Amino acid sequence: MLIQKLRLQRGWSQEQLAEVSGLSVRTIQRLERGQPGSLESMNALAAVFEIDLDSLKEPAMDTTRSDLPPDEALALAHVRKVKGFYIHLSQYLIVIPMLFAINYMTSTAYWWAVWPALGWGVGIMAHGLSVFAAVPFLNGDWERRQVEKHLGRKL
Repeated sequence: MLIQKLRLQRGWSQEQLAEVSGLSVRTIQRLERGQPGSLESMNALAAVFEIDLDSLKEPAMDTTRSDLPPDEALALAHVRKVKGFYIHLSQYLIVIPMLFAINYMTSTAYWWAVWPALGWGVGIMAHGLSVFAAVPFLNGDWERRQVEKHLGRKL
């Protein structure tokens, strides 16, 4: 529960904390539910939150890039997410025209390539919305506000 409180105080989502700490989102979820974590995981979280391991009382994550301040680590993680989105978009822009070319060469009677283009396009759109925080209820600020509303006080 302390990990969740520290995360929400910073306005981070579980995904953002996972990226900054080098842990998986599932590990963050388990730790926030109070399940025990490894010493390595707890050390990583203590480094990210800049607190002593004893006061965290939970195993920390991998200390990759622990030399960076948390805000810089979070910015770096965001840039990696944006890069991942652009790679995903590039793959789409390469594969879908190839599928249309194959469709054109094999049969013009039925344009089956439309279906993968539409399905993958929806996935690209969802990926972009999550990366660029276009959906207001999918970010850490919204989570923090909801917890504060539920508690009736600021974190």
